[in-house]
Amino acid sequence: MWHFRAAQQPGRDRATAQAVGEAMDSAAVGRAADTAMGAVAVSGQQVGRLAGPAAALLLATLLAGCAAPAGGERQDSALPSGFVYLHAVAPDVQQDMRYHGSNNFIGRPVAGYQAPACILSEPAARAVQAAQAQVRPLGLTIKVFDCYRPQTAVNDFVRWGSDLSDQKTKPGYYPAVPKTELFQRGYIAEKSGHSRGSTVDLTLVVVDGLRASKVVRGPLADGQEVDMGSPFDLFDARSHTDNPHLSPDVQHNRRWLRTLLAQHGFRNLPEEWWHYTLDPEPHTDRYFDFAVR
Repeated sequence: MWHFRAAQQPGRDRATAQAVGEAMDSAAVGRAADTAMGAVAVSGQQVGRLAGPAAALLLATLLAGCAAPAGGERQDSALPSGFVYLHAVAPDVQQDMRYHGSNNFIGRPVAGYQAPACILSEPAARAVQAAQAQVRPLGLTIKVFDCYRPQTAVNDFVRWGSDLSDQKTKPGYYPAVPKTELFQRGYIAEKSGHSRGSTVDLTLVVVDGLRASKVVRGPLADGQEVDMGSPFDLFDARSHTDNPHLSPDVQHNRRWLRTLLAQHGFRNLPEEWWHYTLDPEPHTDRYFDFAVR
């Protein structure tokens, strides 16, 4: 958690309403039908010969169907230009989006996370996809904990960090750090690189322990995370990537993950073994604040 350390998806009803409006002009019916019905056996001329209300209804139905393709990919049009949902690019990457729920250092859902979704800049998502393609034959898969983070969420972290009366998560997330020092030590700040859209928090999960044992070490039970020596978002020196006091297996696993991701353009934050940023980033100075939905 080291810091600097959209519009609603158009629905079928909106597409239908727009189509009906266009269909009131018989010429528009022909033109729009020619475009919308490339995959169906009805031509613009056929629609144009229908009566006005019937043509409107037919065209609206066709356009609404085109507006929401299978697989949910239509969601991407609700994002700012250059951003994508990771599931649309790398659907086999596991997602455990901690800030949408209560399993995080605040102990509750974080403002700005309206859905458990990973959103990234498209170059970052493609780089994660490439890393995933490399680890799958090795009996591993990537799991992400956080991706793009709205500024609204960062502001929520700041409010939580300023409330010294709320320390219910201290045993699990900052046992050795006084909450009064979270800002001073950089664990909480008013800006986060995650808000630029090309930073991702992640780990590795074992899919096939036998194959995985050739590249990573430690307990390798199928379905379990690779041992990285500390849990995600632990505010502690144990989370520093090159901490020399951890077991040789953990040190090996962290180095292996860092080497893997460096091959795909990511640089690690030394204070957090799980934190990786694409280098170069497409947005170096802009901090976004659209909701994760």
